[in-house]
Amino acid sequence: MSAALGLYRLQHVDSQIDGIQARQQAISDTLQNDAKLRTATLTLTSADNAYKDAARILKQTEAEVEKQRIKIEQTESSLYSGRVQNPKELQDLQKDIVSLKKHRETLEERELEAMLIAETTEEALQSAKAELERTQANVDEQNRDLTKENETLEKELERLEHERGAILSDLEKPAVTTYDQIRKQRRGIAVTIISDSACAACGTTLTLSLQQNARSTTQLTNCPTCGRILYAN
Repeated sequence: MSAALGLYRLQHVDSQIDGIQARQQAISDTLQNDAKLRTATLTLTSADNAYKDAARILKQTEAEVEKQRIKIEQTESSLYSGRVQNPKELQDLQKDIVSLKKHRETLEERELEAMLIAETTEEALQSAKAELERTQANVDEQNRDLTKENETLEKELERLEHERGAILSDLEKPAVTTYDQIRKQRRGIAVTIISDSACAACGTTLTLSLQQNARSTTQLTNCPTCGRILYAN
């Protein structure tokens, strides 16, 4: 087996390994950083806070309305008890009742507004809870699928590592060193084929002499432009 063929086979295996490792990294990133779940959680927290605020305000307005109702009852009780005989005092009590009832109407309007807001925020809270549950279920299912996929990738990676070791055992160390250096320089692709008399990686047209040298079993031939090792199949 020529050195170029061995390195070409090594390149094929390394490219598969690179692809698997990139996919595993993407899986890891997805498992650790789920934006949708974080968003749904934040939405629920916001909705819960809004509902609590609305419920607190509603409780306050209800208390104010009840307090006003008691004041009106007490004032009316004084007016109709017969204990107050002075006309001026009676007139003042009647005015107080009118004023108290008018203020009660204002308080009841606030109470109604608070009630509507509380109902709206409660609906938003329930919706946020349901959305979080749906998102969590989807994430759990996705994570199960991704974990299963990662297990399959791990087995394939183990197989490729064994294959890579077998290929390396047939290659001379200087050739592998050259291969590794070019791989680092050329984004992981150190070996390329000759296609239509040209370098398949960069498109440079190759002379007949270079093409013939690439078929040699004793030496490595590099593309004059990109520097990758040429393999003529």
